[in-house]
Amino acid sequence: MLFKAVGDGKPYPEHATSQREWAKIPPRQVRLDQLVTTKRTLNLAALLAEDSTFYGDLFAHVVSWRGELYLEDGLHRALRAALQQRNVLHARVLELDERATTP
Repeated sequence: MLFKAVGDGKPYPEHATSQREWAKIPPRQVRLDQLVTTKRTLNLAALLAEDSTFYGDLFAHVVSWRGELYLEDGLHRALRAALQQRNVLHARVLELDERATTP
């Protein structure tokens, strides 16, 4: 099993975290089999591109919500890691709880 589950959309509330705020979260290792994706499809060209992270964060973005880890950004990085036979991904994990969400 590659991922814990393949989702379609974000089941957690909007968090409005800016790129600058994401950058302040230190990356950590996350096992691929603990992640639930928020996208069902991917762009194969983006997966195979050598410079796919040139304009973005080098680390995937994961949202921790109600005991689950949701892969919000970085599906291509996660699949690339799996193709390289790695079972972990370096990601920034946003700990989202009921108090931190916007109505």
